[in-house]
Amino acid sequence: MRRKSSLPGLLRLLLGLFRLSRKHPVLLVIVAGLSLGGYGYEVKIARPALLYQGAPQPRDGKDFNTWFRILRNHGFILGYSDLRGNPLWVEYALTFAENTPSLKRPNRFETDWRGINRVSHDSFKKSDYDRGHMAPNYAMSHLYGREGQADSFLMTNITPQKAKLNQQLWQRLEETEIKHFAKVFGKVWVVTGPVFSGTVERLSSDWTVEIPDAFFKIYITEAAPGKPLMALAFLVPQTVNGHEPLTQFVTSIDNIEMQTGIDFFAGLDDRTEARVEAAIEPQPWNLPAANKLLAHH
Repeated sequence: MRRKSSLPGLLRLLLGLFRLSRKHPVLLVIVAGLSLGGYGYEVKIARPALLYQGAPQPRDGKDFNTWFRILRNHGFILGYSDLRGNPLWVEYALTFAENTPSLKRPNRFETDWRGINRVSHDSFKKSDYDRGHMAPNYAMSHLYGREGQADSFLMTNITPQKAKLNQQLWQRLEETEIKHFAKVFGKVWVVTGPVFSGTVERLSSDWTVEIPDAFFKIYITEAAPGKPLMALAFLVPQTVNGHEPLTQFVTSIDNIEMQTGIDFFAGLDDRTEARVEAAIEPQPWNLPAANKLLAHH
């Protein structure tokens, strides 16, 4: 089912409330109180529940290329850049999904009414790029049901990916995170998004969408009580052939922060943050076992 934009209805509602408030000033006070309450719930309760150790932040507040608006969805949250027509980061939590029903994949992506640039399914038509999910369809549908799946097909969750990346290596990462990492650790937080560098290139089919040069994924887990926090990060270029081993793209969170201009996990104490973000320690994540698991699927 296609999701209809609720923006015109919202504007009519606001206009009606404004007219009423001119006649009944007390109503204006009530509406303002409800609005503040809703904002407080969003910022203090709803968003933090979908974030691990705080929302990502631009490292340099003056760099408009790293500005974003936070959009909350069912099962995941993201920072969207209207300038670049891309989510700059997407965050979600994974647990092992066993014996959950598979939902039929939607055949179209939907324009997000919250997006200023109105990127649509057809924005990628004849562009030579796939519509690449950041919050993955499989995980969102299995963990968060039909509503989570529908939100993962909003264009604010989509970024241009070459076919060999999207349909092969990126898909392997998405399977690894839910079928291996989540099973081993119980709960894993994921932050993912595009990396832009060099000359700005945009889709030939829609100039509002910038083409990334690479993509990152960060996994972080509190393995067990009394044991140190563990993290694993990947930086994958658009130019992969799709068959490379995952170990080829392991990097540090520090490197991803430098490449993206975004600071992650600012809520951690400084000592822990410095240790976790500088480390390159894939051993606890047992990537060879993940490769064997995927070989049987």
